[in-house]
Amino acid sequence: MRPTLLVLVCVVAAASARPQRGAPAAAEPIAIVNLQSEVNLDGTFSYTYESANGIKAEARGQPGQGPPGEEGESVQGSFSYVGDDGQTYSVTYTADENGFVPAGAHLPTPPPIPEAIQRALEFNEKNPEPEEGAPRKGR
Repeated sequence: MRPTLLVLVCVVAAASARPQRGAPAAAEPIAIVNLQSEVNLDGTFSYTYESANGIKAEARGQPGQGPPGEEGESVQGSFSYVGDDGQTYSVTYTADENGFVPAGAHLPTPPPIPEAIQRALEFNEKNPEPEEGAPRKGR
């Protein structure tokens, strides 16, 4: 019984490892039709490029605040591309100590915070809880 199980496992493994049909062919390289780049000794930089398929991007950055005790970069930029539906999509973004923050008409946005929740958040910010183990007022 065990040799049969071993043979079955080997056959399944071999069938799974077989190359799949219809694998996509290597994509044709896309030409860069415009490229400008500047990197400065003070840590600032800028670049812009455009490719033959309509992708455009630009960014500029400078040294900025990073995680506590570390330096980081502050970057502002944008890019656009033509989607499969033929529509041009544009995104602007910042990337800094707050992370990557994109904005674009096609990107979803969070719903507004309900007024009662916003008031509670503001109250909590103005009235932080005491440290663990610290004496509490009125107790």
